[in-house]
Amino acid sequence: MISLGQLERRFGALSFPGFLRYYAILHGLVYLLQLVRPDIGTVLDFNRTKILAGELWRLVTFLFASSGAVGASAIGIMMMIFLVMIAFMMSDALEGAWGAFKTTLFFTVGIIGLIAANLLFPQMMPGSGFILYGAAFFAFATLFPKVEFLLFFILPVQVRFLAWIQAAGLVLLAFADFRLLPFFLLGYANYLIFAGLPALRGTALVIDATQHKRSFNAAKDPESAAFHTCAVCDRTDLSDPRMEFRVGHDGREYCADHLPE
Repeated sequence: MISLGQLERRFGALSFPGFLRYYAILHGLVYLLQLVRPDIGTVLDFNRTKILAGELWRLVTFLFASSGAVGASAIGIMMMIFLVMIAFMMSDALEGAWGAFKTTLFFTVGIIGLIAANLLFPQMMPGSGFILYGAAFFAFATLFPKVEFLLFFILPVQVRFLAWIQAAGLVLLAFADFRLLPFFLLGYANYLIFAGLPALRGTALVIDATQHKRSFNAAKDPESAAFHTCAVCDRTDLSDPRMEFRVGHDGREYCADHLPE
């Protein structure tokens, strides 16, 4: 099996440092374009029929086609600015933790998963390109769970709690429509492969080590380390440090209370 290190030595030159930064900037540009031409999303979004008819650009442009979904209001503009800022921070954090090659591979797997999900899902899924941000957010929350965001620019909340809320929303959507489950599994496959499952394995190893330690400590006989043990009452110099012990004529050891005549 080829390791990540071997892949990096062979294909490291294909790394795309700052991918999420450029992705967010492109999202912002398409958002500005949709303010002028609202129908641009229908030209760029994923459409299986039109892709099979030759409009292959949709395999790429669907990733940022629904930038206008946040709306053209002042709140929508603020949300887009906030999205770009968060994307910049997550990009730097993930590359700092994983390196440019692994981070590039993470997003490449995410894009492939989204393309496969859209091809297999029977209905169109507008805005599926935002799932790439969602996967990056989950990875960021897994690696840096105690980083705080200012909710509504006022309330400090650790990113792990925001990730749990997002995960709960995805679970509710999947329960509402079970067809979404394979779509989400493919869309978030990069998170599961690069961050989710490794984190679970690490947690399982910690729990297993803790249980082994507890079992070992419980199995140890605290009296086995005693130097003196009474043959009658099993009292030891550990259970009663002040007690005196003597060896009887029979060669056995007794405490002062049970020393034979």
